[in-house]
Amino acid sequence: MTLAAKVRTHKISKNVTLSASGYNLIGPDSPAIEAMTDFLRVNVVAIGPDASVVAANARMISRGVRLLMVTDGDDQVDGLITARDILGEKPLQVAQARGCKRDELMVADLMTPIGHVDTLYLNEVLHASTADILEALKHLGRQHILVEDVDPVTGLPRVRGLFSATHIGRLLGVPVLSFELASTFAEIEAALVN
Repeated sequence: MTLAAKVRTHKISKNVTLSASGYNLIGPDSPAIEAMTDFLRVNVVAIGPDASVVAANARMISRGVRLLMVTDGDDQVDGLITARDILGEKPLQVAQARGCKRDELMVADLMTPIGHVDTLYLNEVLHASTADILEALKHLGRQHILVEDVDPVTGLPRVRGLFSATHIGRLLGVPVLSFELASTFAEIEAALVN
């Protein structure tokens, strides 16, 4: 039996309206897990350390993300790279110090090594609120924070997901567009009060 036999199309009704609640998807007291990007449900967007920053930027744009996990050939996490790392002042400073062009830099030149990445444990996230996560991001001065748990098959630590201030802002109904963390958090905090 084909799909067409199970589902029929028709012309849309006149005077149709949108089915939108008009409410934010989460609030400050919502369980934090509701705002987490869960890598068991969403594909991780990754890149190798030897890729160019131009390729990394293109991958971010094509996948609609602002953070890439940097992995080796065996999916071992080496670090992460953000849109801020690629488009901010850092690549210009590194290129100038090395006497090369920005476009000649590799992901490894700009990424944050895994040893410098802050994380939250999933078992603690399960008992936290959205406001708790925002406070952690603000305290760290970061746009993103990873969530770690233990793979039940291997017993080894794994990156289970991440929180993004931009994603949380969208869920709260706050458009967050800039790299300026202070204004990002101010916009989100204003939304939490309203």
